[in-house]
Amino acid sequence: MPKSRRDKKISLTKTDRKGLSSKQQIIEEIQKCKDEYQNIFLFTVHNMRNSKLKEIRTEWKHSRLFFGKNRVMRLGLKSVDVDESEEGNQNDDLEKLQTEMIGQCGLLFTNKSKDYVVDWFKNYSAQEYARSGFKATKTVSLPAGPLEEFSHAIEPHLRSLGMPTKLERGIVTLYSDFTVCERNKVLTPEQARILKLLGKPMAKFKIVINSCFTKENGFETIQKRHIKVTAKTKKVLNKKKNKQSDDEPMEEDVDIDEEGEESDSDELQEMDLDDDNESEDEDD
Repeated sequence: MPKSRRDKKISLTKTDRKGLSSKQQIIEEIQKCKDEYQNIFLFTVHNMRNSKLKEIRTEWKHSRLFFGKNRVMRLGLKSVDVDESEEGNQNDDLEKLQTEMIGQCGLLFTNKSKDYVVDWFKNYSAQEYARSGFKATKTVSLPAGPLEEFSHAIEPHLRSLGMPTKLERGIVTLYSDFTVCERNKVLTPEQARILKLLGKPMAKFKIVINSCFTKENGFETIQKRHIKVTAKTKKVLNKKKNKQSDDEPMEEDVDIDEEGEESDSDELQEMDLDDDNESEDEDD
């Protein structure tokens, strides 16, 4: 039978790319915030979730939060006029903040004091369900028997995820013991879905303040970052080394082991930014 001309596959995922005007608008907004607010904080997000970030934006309505492309945010922080010595010192400190913008990070403009901001984000965290690629924090095992928390309609889906299930008198039942995940082992997509169905969150959404720039005290490092070294990251680090004099030793803010990877002393989990770092250039 010949193929119908009307049988055409149409992709619904195609969207228009943000143009130059959108980037210029973000740059102008950052330049405006730089003059309006007293303090600028550089932060990173662990276990990124869009819904949690929106809650942070709502909580910090008195401030401005930017989470976009680093090169666009760097342009917003740059200053053109350097006439007075005070402005020159501020620009030097802003350049230090720009060199810290490596990898996935964001900017917070606020008039709140440094102590208030650091304490608030230090005490804030939210439990979230782990995604694939996350290291399990504990071993989860299910004994054989009925799973009364599940509806009979979900039994085929549980079987497709690898669980040894069957229906007995309309009740979902495990016919053998099943280990969902093991501690310190990377989760597969199927294991992550099962943990979510079981209601067992393992990840923790958290924002870490790494450094800040205040108009009163200039640049200050609050917490050193652990950055995964990639080819793009190496270029930025090399530029940072070239800016410093040969006599002064470089203050390392990246912990790197012998193989060129990050030394994961705190067992930081991989961040899944969805589409924020690529497409969420606008702030609320």
